Amino acid sequence: MERRIPWLWIGVAAALLLVPTSAGRLLLDVIGGLTLTLLLLPLLAGGVALIGWQLVRRRLRSCPNCGFASLGSDVCPACGSSFAGGEPPGAPSGAASGSSFWGSRPDLDIDARDVTINVEVVDLEPSTTRELGDRESDRP
Repeated sequence: MERRIPWLWIGVAAALLLVPTSAGRLLLDVIGGLTLTLLLLPLLAGGVALIGWQLVRRRLRSCPNCGFASLGSDVCPACGSSFAGGEPPGAPSGAASGSSFWGSRPDLDIDARDVTINVEVVDLEPSTTRELGDRESDRP
């Protein structure tokens, strides 16, 4: 059997939307709120997922032997070695190594003024004495 079109209900909804009454305004506010919620729901879900991932990432620990990441064990599930030997000194136990999404931890930062870098010059192509003489004569 063929279903009839509900013209009566369509007319009532059109009258509520077109006639400036409190019921029409309420219906428009509800429709607008639902539309806004549906549009902003993916952004809200993405923000919650980002915060959740950062919380999980802080609890991850990497094995010093095999590099396997684990959440809450004292022994690596992949190779069986202890996580205690691979943490840097001064780091709290259970903390992830390296920098996080929001920046590196200040207790693991290295000050460039306290570090000495030794550079050794290695000549890849040995030059002859004639080439050295030519270079010195080119100088003003």
